[in-house]
Amino acid sequence: TVRVARALLGTQLVRDVKGQQLRGMVVETEAYVGNEDSACHASKGKTPRNAVMFGPAGISYVYFVYGMHFMFNVVTEKKGNPCAVLLRGLFPLEGVEEMVRRRGRTGRELANGPAKLCQAMGIDCSLNEMDVVRGDELWFEEYRPVCEKDIFCGPRIGIDYADPSDREEPWRFWLENPEVE
Repeated sequence: TVRVARALLGTQLVRDVKGQQLRGMVVETEAYVGNEDSACHASKGKTPRNAVMFGPAGISYVYFVYGMHFMFNVVTEKKGNPCAVLLRGLFPLEGVEEMVRRRGRTGRELANGPAKLCQAMGIDCSLNEMDVVRGDELWFEEYRPVCEKDIFCGPRIGIDYADPSDREEPWRFWLENPEVE
């Protein structure tokens, strides 16, 4: 999962909305490593909300938080091992006008956070459990190779509820980019 979080950097996330493609380069991710990670939704077991995390790798896990925001993750491990990568930031590439329309913002504020990314790309719970490897509404494509030296890492954000040791794990990864929170 940690390896996948790093590998997704520099890939292109594509969202097809009624024939219009929205594209962005992934510039920030976080890894959540299952049962042993108290920051992970699956750390306390399987629930209706997190059940998709227990499925096969390459499936989307989209959930709603704070009564207003969607979050987009990719399940990363074999069936039964609930691990996922949260997408935290994108650099907009194509369909930028539509992203601006959806967000009401331009520039740095367009997709520099997980909720902003979802709003800009039109990602909501209707896209939960989608195949993001071979899908036709939401998928990843190769885009730009990233050198190891260009990847930064540090503690994950917004997990105050987790055990102190899990809060400090350097499982947030990013590229130097304005779309990084």
